[in-house]
Parts: sequence; structure tokens; C-alpha cells
Amino acid sequence: MFLHRLTAHQAIDLIRKKQITVSEIVQDIFRRIEQVDGLIKAFLTLNKEEALRQAEEFDEKIKKGEEIPPCAGIAIAVKDIIVTKGIETTCGSKILKGFISPYNATVIEKLREAGAIIIGKTNLDEFAMGSSTENSAYQVTKNPWDLSRVPGGSSGGSAAAVAADETLVALGTDTGGSVRQPASFCGVVGLKPTYGRVSRYGLIAYASSLDQIGVITKDVIDCALLMNIISGSDAQDSTSLDIEVPNFLNYCQGGIENIKIGIPREYFEEEMDEEVKEAFQRSLLVLKGLGAIIEEVSLPHTVYALPAYYLIANAEASSNLARYNGIQYGYRSEDFQNLFDLYCKTRSEGLGQEVKRRILLGTYALSSGYYQAYYLKAQKVRTLIREDFNQVFKKVDLLLTPTSPTPAFRLGEKTSNPLMMYLSDIFTLPVNLAGLPALSLNCGYSQKNLPIGLQIIGKSFEEGTILKLAYTFEQHNRIEKRKLQIEGVNEQEEG
Repeated sequence: MFLHRLTAHQAIDLIRKKQITVSEIVQDIFRRIEQVDGLIKAFLTLNKEEALRQAEEFDEKIKKGEEIPPCAGIAIAVKDIIVTKGIETTCGSKILKGFISPYNATVIEKLREAGAIIIGKTNLDEFAMGSSTENSAYQVTKNPWDLSRVPGGSSGGSAAAVAADETLVALGTDTGGSVRQPASFCGVVGLKPTYGRVSRYGLIAYASSLDQIGVITKDVIDCALLMNIISGSDAQDSTSLDIEVPNFLNYCQGGIENIKIGIPREYFEEEMDEEVKEAFQRSLLVLKGLGAIIEEVSLPHTVYALPAYYLIANAEASSNLARYNGIQYGYRSEDFQNLFDLYCKTRSEGLGQEVKRRILLGTYALSSGYYQAYYLKAQKVRTLIREDFNQVFKKVDLLLTPTSPTPAFRLGEKTSNPLMMYLSDIFTLPVNLAGLPALSLNCGYSQKNLPIGLQIIGKSFEEGTILKLAYTFEQHNRIEKRKLQIEGVNEQEEG
């Protein structure tokens, strides 16, 4: 039995029935990582010794009849921008090589309390700045559906690991689509919660008003399961809101009759791959057949979302990344004459090209004489975009769009053209500007066997409604099961 192919909820069920042990799952996952990660390069760090020790402890408690946490045995991979006590956290950057946090992020503490086992830290675009996971200082992650293509970004390592069965579930972060876009490219489920639903304490900041920790899973039930664990207010995060957390698993049932779904016309005025359009239209037919009401809506300020996003995000990044100067932690240049020289050389040598580009743009937007012309104006546009969503959600319950205008593109295809790379997130970043929840799940495949993602956008703190639609669609979207490029991933199990 190939245990690494299980979903988290299947694994929990088998553990509780004593049909498998926690150790068996964890050992099988590490065997899988050993088998395929040399090709995919999803992981930067493995936590094998500690993970196997935790698994053995849970098995011993089960043998003695002692109570175990509700999610004991969930093997989880964590994006290497979320701090983990005792495990290196690099943000995919040379400047943080060797940094080991003295504390855990709040989400990590919650996962450990629930019994989840961290198996390793996954690769990402440096400081989460990118859409392809090609900007890491350490390695380029590949898409398990086609090793010549990107897995998306910046949470590409987490998405690729889930798709290739190198983990049961994973954590990512989403600043402008960095959970949903790689979930789309890798054919898995990715949820970005409402801003404030999940604590950001321990998430190393890129753009503080946009960043949100999200989940990447094999199916919608696992998505709800993880949301139950990591959601909730946190006194250590001033942006965390004290909003009641429902049992999200309760939404993974029932139908969607008469639910109103809006289709933003502005999203279809953008350049879009024909196969993405076709998959989207087939998805609408499925939902109509299930009783959903579909209507066209307008988000008139969508056209300004991309420039507004990159001004705001980069301005915040220029401020957040000022702390990496070679003094307190991380990389330090060895050849310097004075303090100013140390700062310059450390940052020049320790930061990658994309990070430098964004710091420069952000610093320029915040500089005297340009603040009002650029940054302040971008914030005003952000307010207009948020108001667009508020008005539309008076008419409909959810919005539906493609996740990305194209399936996964080839490695190196857009690295020389930053603007083309930024356009990969054109359908996802308005959600972050408005602070809304959104989910991506697979809705079909291209002729080249590449997954295509469907994005469901909801009202603030209504992740449950999103999960309800996603679960129903997942159960009724009859698409042929495809095989990953990696040999042996979808062999038929024996016995």
C-alpha cells in the first residue's frame, strides 16, 4: 500500500482504526521524498530524525491506549518563510543561510498541538518574491506534471511536494496569489484565508498588509481540516481578528442549489489561454447543473490592480527587508571598510536580483516627492478595488474566475521579462488587495497534460461558503484522472 498517496483525513481514519501506524506513514513519505525529490527539488531542509521520533511517540501512546491529538500522524511540509524552532529558516535567500529561529510561528504551535508532524521546509522564491520558484538562492523547483515547467510561486515547493505525494499537506503563504497560483499549476487545492483569520506571528514579512498564511492540500476536505487547526485570533499578532472560527468540515457536505455566483467580466478582457477558457466554461456547466445561479458582474477597477499591488507590496518590502544588514543575524560580508560599506556589501552579496529590484522600486515609491504620486495613489486605488468587491457581494454569494491566465509555463520562459512574470498573478492579486478569502482547485487539463485551476472568491470570513462550493464541484467534476510525468506516481496498488 502506497501510504504517501493518502489524504490527511484518510490517514487519520486509518490510524484511529489501527490499520496503519503513524511511523509507517512518515517512513513511507520519506521514502517517497528520497525517490523523487532529486528531480523535483521541493525541499530545502528535511526534519527526518525528529519526525520519526514524534511518530514513534504517537504509536507508543496508541499501543498503551492513551489519548492522542486529533490529527496525530498528519505529515506536513512548511514553506521556508515560516519560522520553526530548531529548524533552519532561510526564506530561500543567501542572506538568511544558517538562521535557526528560537521560537515557533503561531501556526506551527497550533499544528504541533493538533499532532501534525513537520517533515521539512519547502523551497520558495526568495522572500516570497516571484511567481515561479525560480528566484530561490538554492535551487529551482520543477513541476511534477512536467519537469520542464515551473510549479508556480512563490509557494512552488509546497505545491510541488503535495502534488508529487512527498507530503500529505503543506503550508504556504499568499501575498498576491502565491498559494493559489502554484496550486493551479500543480493541480492541487490551495486556500488563502481572509486577512486576519490566521495569525501571521512567525511569518517573515514581505508585505505586511497583504501576506497571509494559507494551506495546500490534495482535496477540499483536507483544506477544511487544516483551516480548523490554524485559524483563530492571536494576541501576538495585532492584525489577527477575534472572529468565531466555525468547524469548516461541516461545510464539506450538502448541495449548492440557488447559490449565486458572479463572473467578473473584466477578468475575461485580459489575455487568456484558450484551453483555460474552455475549462472554465465546462466548470460553469457543472455548477449550473448542480443548481447554482450564474450571472455576469463588474469589478471596474480590476485594470488598476496590478500596478497598485506592485507599488504597495514593494513599498512594504523595502521597509521590511531593511533589517537584513549583516549585523544581527544571517549573512555578513567579509570585506568591508566601515558600517555603511558593510550594509552595502552584505545586501548586494546576500540578496538576489528580484529582491533588489523590488526594494529599489519600493524605496523610490516611498521617497520624498513621490510618496503622494505613487504610494498614496496606489492605496486609494486599493480602496476602490475593495469597494468593487463590497458592491458585487451585495448581489452574489461567490465569485468565480480562472486562477491563472495560462497553465504552467516553461522554466526560464519569463525570467528575463519581469512584467510578463507579474502578469501570472493578474487574477489572484486583487483578492489580497481587498483582504478576501479565495481558493483554487483543479478543473481540468490542457492538451499537454497540464492542470488548470478554478478560483473561488468569497466574502470576508466566509471561507465556509467557498469550501462548500469547492467540495461540491470536486465531487461532481468528472474529469479523467491524469498521470504525473514522474515515473511510478500513479501505479495501480496491489493487494
